[in-house]
Amino acid sequence: MDAAKCQIDGSDYIGAFATTTEKYTFVPHALPEKVKALIEKILKTKCISISVAGTDLIGLFCRANSNGLIISNIASDEDIKRIKDLDLGMNIAVIKSSINAIGNTVLANDRIAIIDPEYSIEQTAQIGDALGVEVVRLEIGGFKTVGATNILTNKGLAINNHGTEREKAELDKITGFDSVRTTANTGSLSIGLASVANSAGVVTGDETTGFELNRIIQALD
Repeated sequence: MDAAKCQIDGSDYIGAFATTTEKYTFVPHALPEKVKALIEKILKTKCISISVAGTDLIGLFCRANSNGLIISNIASDEDIKRIKDLDLGMNIAVIKSSINAIGNTVLANDRIAIIDPEYSIEQTAQIGDALGVEVVRLEIGGFKTVGATNILTNKGLAINNHGTEREKAELDKITGFDSVRTTANTGSLSIGLASVANSAGVVTGDETTGFELNRIIQALD
C-alpha cells in the first residue's frame, strides 16, 4: 500500500481534518492544493471540500465509509444541504447526540462500526443504518474514543498500544483481521487522529517515525 506523511494547518494530527472512503476523502475548503494532491495520490480518492459549523475539523466531526457520511449535530442546515447537493450517492445522516466528536468516537469500514459505548441504542441504530454496517459498542485500550485511538480500513486494523491481549483477540474475531498495536506521531496513542487511511494507502502526521509507519502499514496491508 502507498504511504506518506504530512501536516495540515501546521498539525501532525491530520485525521482531525479529514475522513475518507474508498472513493472520496472529505477535507476542509482551506486545505492547500499540494496536500490535497498528496492525499488523492496516496488514497486513490477524490477530495471533496465540505464545511462543518465553520471549522476545518472535518475528521473530528464526521465519519464516512462507502455507504454513508455521519455528521455531528453541530453542523448547520446549510452545511448539510451543501453536502447533500453534491449528490455523491451516499447516505447523509446527522447524529443527534451530546457526543459531538463523531470522528473521535466512531471507527468504521464498509462492514462494521465500533463506537463509543455511551451512544444510546437509538443513536447506535442510526449510525448502523447510515453506514450500512453492523455496530459494536466497545472501549479499546481504556479509551471510549475508539475513532481517535485506532485505525480501521477494509484491509486491516491498527489498535493503540494500550489495547490488551483480550481486546485484541475480541477485535480480531469481530473484524476478521490480525490487528497490530502501534503508536503514531512519535509515541502518541491517538493513531486515528494522526492518520487518514483506506484500502489503497495511509497518510500520517510528519512526526510519525519510520518504525511506527511500518507498524501501521503492517496492520493495514
